[in-house]
Amino acid sequence: MTSAYAFTDYHLQGQMLPYVIVDIAKPPSGGLNLFNLYVTLSRSSGHQTIRLLRDFDDAIFLCSHTPELLAEDDHLAVLDKETITWWTRMMSGQ
Repeated sequence: MTSAYAFTDYHLQGQMLPYVIVDIAKPPSGGLNLFNLYVTLSRSSGHQTIRLLRDFDDAIFLCSHTPELLAEDDHLAVLDKETITWWTRMMSGQ
């Protein structure tokens, strides 16, 4: 028997695990989006150290991001520009 841990994609953010077994099948309730898949599949150090638990529907990779995530990306881009402008003014002494 081998010890193991289970994580949600939310708790995995920012972590790197040496070996992972990933289940990307549709959950019984809720759903998966591209963000969930990215976080889940990018937690190992490479494709040699990741294994998929079971088959999954390939169509999940063909869906687009939710409108809320796209709106948040746009909002963050605006804040990024505003921050750069503010810091540029601060550094030039204006």
